[in-house]
This record gives sequence, C-alpha cells and structure tokens, in this order.
Amino acid sequence: MAADMDPWLVFDARTTPASELDAWLAKYPPSQVTRYGDPSSPNSEPVGWIAAYGQGYIPNSGDVQGLQAAWEALQTSGRPITPGTLRQLAITHHVLSGKWLMHLTPGFKLDHAWAGIARAVVEGRLQVAKVSPRAKEGGRQVICVYTDDFTDRLGVLEADAAIRAAGIKCLLTYKPDVYTYLGIYRANRWHLCPTLYESRFQLGGSARGSRVLDRANNVELT
Repeated sequence: MAADMDPWLVFDARTTPASELDAWLAKYPPSQVTRYGDPSSPNSEPVGWIAAYGQGYIPNSGDVQGLQAAWEALQTSGRPITPGTLRQLAITHHVLSGKWLMHLTPGFKLDHAWAGIARAVVEGRLQVAKVSPRAKEGGRQVICVYTDDFTDRLGVLEADAAIRAAGIKCLLTYKPDVYTYLGIYRANRWHLCPTLYESRFQLGGSARGSRVLDRANNVELT
C-alpha cells in the first residue's frame, strides 16, 4: 500500500514524554494533515499515516511473505478456502494482529476521536493506533486501533471497551490483518467475510458501552 511507504507522523511514547502529546495533537489534527502535502496544511510533504505508539509497543508482523506464498499455493491446490483455512494460515505464519476500524468525516469529531484514541495509547490502555490523513478528493478518514492477536477474543473485546472509554461512539468493525495482507476484501470470490466483529455504541443499557456482534456466527458477545 502506497501510504505505508510514505513518511509517517508518529508520536512514540517509548521515546517521547507524554507531556508533549497535547502539543503534537494540536500541531497535526488529522482533518488538516493532507495525504500529499500542501503549503496551507501542517505538512508540506506527503504523509502516509499519523500514528501513536504505546510504551510497550513491539512491531511484529510475522512471516508475511511466507503467508502470501502459502496462500498462492492454497489457491492452486483445489482445497476448500474457508475462514478456518485463513485462520490456520495466520497462526502458522504468526500473522496474528488485527484492528478495530472506524470511519469518520473530516472535522471536529474526527480530530476529537483521534485525540481520545492517541491519549489511550500513550496512557497504556491501547497499544498502537493510526489515522489516515485527509485525501485530496475528500471522503471519510479511517482510524485503526491494533491488537496483537485476533484469535484472543478477550483481548479484542478489551480493546473495544478501551476505545469506548475514550469517548468513541461510532460503529466499529474488527478485521484480522491476514485478510489485508492477502488482499481479501468485501464481495470476494471466496465469499469470505473479512470482518470478524462489529461493535455498536449503546447508551445506558450496557455497562461497557457497546454491543459486540460475532459476524461469522451472528451471535452477540456482549
């Protein structure tokens, strides 16, 4: 993905004091940072992503090349391709990360949501997150909040709870990175659903602030 290759704007809590976060957020609001840079925006050069790394963040994408090679072999093998197949490929090649996704229109709500997420990362309630810069053609921007292991349902739900505690009320969807690395999106020819979970904000009724649905089995988890 081209955005991954361009420079990122990063607040790294492993090397930067938390006291500097507010100034960094004010300097680089995602609704104003442009994808390809602009003299009137906070960045004059291209920016792929804006990210916050927590103190305990350790990058580990697993064996992505091995995963992709195994996927190519699977497609020519004639064996069934199912969610269980993809899960086993991910486990075998240690590509276990996943992300909660939220899509927001550029403006105050986006900047406010990102600030809440970034603070949760720096304070240790979340591990790592990123937000896309504003595209030239406009449209919604995406915030991604990562977890280490999509097979760890409790960890995924804890991240959802931390996101809700940060003040986020929009729809969240959870996608394992194995689908992203293999280029499997909605309406694919294998009829695979890349979204494992869906979280909807619930006012009042739930102490944790959301109802989480297991999309594959159509079962409410919380």
